[in-house]
Amino acid sequence: MKSILVAASGGAADSVVFATALAAARPFGAHLEFFHLRVGLGEAARNTPHVAFARGGGLRHALQELDAETESRSAAAHRGFASFCKQCAIPIVTAPGAQRGVTGSLCEETGESLERLAWRARHHDMVVLARHTHPDGLPADFVEQVLLRSGRPVLLAAMEPAQTLTGRIMVCWKETPEAARAVGAAMPLLASARHVVVAHVYERKAPANGIGEIVRHLAWHGIDADVRRLAAGSGSAGERLAAVAHECAADLIVMGAYGHSRARELLFGGCTQHFLENATSAVLFMH
Repeated sequence: MKSILVAASGGAADSVVFATALAAARPFGAHLEFFHLRVGLGEAARNTPHVAFARGGGLRHALQELDAETESRSAAAHRGFASFCKQCAIPIVTAPGAQRGVTGSLCEETGESLERLAWRARHHDMVVLARHTHPDGLPADFVEQVLLRSGRPVLLAAMEPAQTLTGRIMVCWKETPEAARAVGAAMPLLASARHVVVAHVYERKAPANGIGEIVRHLAWHGIDADVRRLAAGSGSAGERLAAVAHECAADLIVMGAYGHSRARELLFGGCTQHFLENATSAVLFMH
């Protein structure tokens, strides 16, 4: 894992996202490409509720406000990047070379948010995002869409800065291609972890869970994982897995991102949605 894309929104969540990205990069001396996207006025207007209903002078005023906010976010992203690199002694480099340790660079683009970020993400090992909790001109399902379109793992930062991601890692195992892809994407982090737990929620109609086989697979990588089998019971699968993550003080949760409906790909169900919205640890998703 040598190249990580880091969303630099110019908003309040940047400090947490930056710290989480650095925690992911440190074990591998990876390069962090901080990416700021200037959301176009048209897209920002579509995704800002009060603008959609504005007319005449009110619409002009609303667009002027969005334009000013775009400029402010860009300036804040540049300041935040420079300050973070200085504070953490991260050398700024723009091309691969002989440097050792974590390095950083900043890229800024203008365009359709999902198209540009998904395109950038495909050329990195991982993308680090914040939970989408504030209106900022982006679609409400922005994180879900990046998961669907990028083909890369998405590391979703927690609400507080991460000091490490390789202390305790919990893998949420389900016998699906998505879970297998998530384990594969997270393997460098799992191999660096101090303690790994594989958790599985029993489902009566599910295929054989293969949890013994995935633990054996991890063992071939030198990873000695503990197993937590959760029997059917009260509470959703997401709630029960989150409780186990809290109990074992997981620094990172690894899981597949499951879409329940092929016809409506934007809807992620149950467990995925719970962790997208409520996880208190960083979560690595793979669709």
